[in-house]
This record gives sequence, C-alpha cells and structure tokens, in this order.
Amino acid sequence: MSRIGRKAIAVPKDVKVEIKDRSVKVTGPKGSLELKLCGTITVEQKEEQLLVKRQNDTKPERSLHGLYRALLVNNIKGVTEGYSKEMEIIGVGFKAQVQGSTLNMNLGFSHPVSVAIPEGIKIETPKPTILVVKGIDKEKVGKISSEIRAIYPPEPYKGKGIRYVGEHVKKKMGKAQAGSK
Repeated sequence: MSRIGRKAIAVPKDVKVEIKDRSVKVTGPKGSLELKLCGTITVEQKEEQLLVKRQNDTKPERSLHGLYRALLVNNIKGVTEGYSKEMEIIGVGFKAQVQGSTLNMNLGFSHPVSVAIPEGIKIETPKPTILVVKGIDKEKVGKISSEIRAIYPPEPYKGKGIRYVGEHVKKKMGKAQAGSK
C-alpha cells in the first residue's frame, strides 16, 4: 500500500468537503477548489478525516493513490491559508507594476513585457523589484511564477533576471577573469 496514500487527511473545522461521483469539492474561508478523480481511486469522509482508497494494487493505481492524497492536502491548505511565491527582479532599470489584470515589466528589452494575470491569481508589487504571486491553487501559483521567471531567467555572469527569493544562481567567470591559457 502507498505510504503517502494510506495516511488520513485531517479536515479543519472551517473547511467543508463535498464528495460527488468522481469529484471532491473543498470549500474554505479563501474560496473553493474541485478535484476530479480518475481511475479506481475513491475518497471517503469519516468525521473530521478524509481517506483516499484504491480498488486494486497495480503500479499505476499505487502511484495515483499517493498523488490524489497529496492533491487533496494541497487543496485543503489552499482554501485555508493560500499559497504565495516571492520573486525578485535584478538588473539596472528592471521593474514591474500591476495595472488591472496585467503585469507590466521593464526588463531591458526594447519593449515592455506584459503578462495577463489568470483568474484566481493575485500579483502584488510591494517594491518595483519584488513580485508576490498569491492564490489558492498551488498548481496555478507555480505555473504563473515559472512563466514569469522564463521571460528573463537569471543569467550566470552578472545574475540579472527574474528569480525566486532565496534562489541561488551559480555564477561563472567571464573571459576577462578566466585569463588566457
């Protein structure tokens, strides 16, 4: 049996869980998320706990068992606490600002870069060089963060670009510092 899948999921008091046919809807103070189940995975609710079960013991079913348990835990945490990722923009003249449902960034290109903010995601700019991506869906927060980072990933020589706060960028020596051999 899957070690992750067999653990019971504690449901907080302020979270309501609805189980219908092949979907589980989790509603909390920050919003609601729905998870569609596939395969022979089922979810049962016993008092203040959720149990994820599978019908057979094949390898794909075992992997889905742990996956759906982890996705349910992420949904419960999302509707109670929410998720956020902090990013920093490093470079001379690099900055970002939110205008309506669009994130506008000046990243040293000949034109400003605009990114549409998807529904359910909130982006804040406490400083022009700091971005905070917030939302209740962990997958959406991670996806939009990686899309923003991919516009100008940190380069290894000067370290310019967009990176997550706390991310370490391994720097390389330039031609001048390396010297000739």
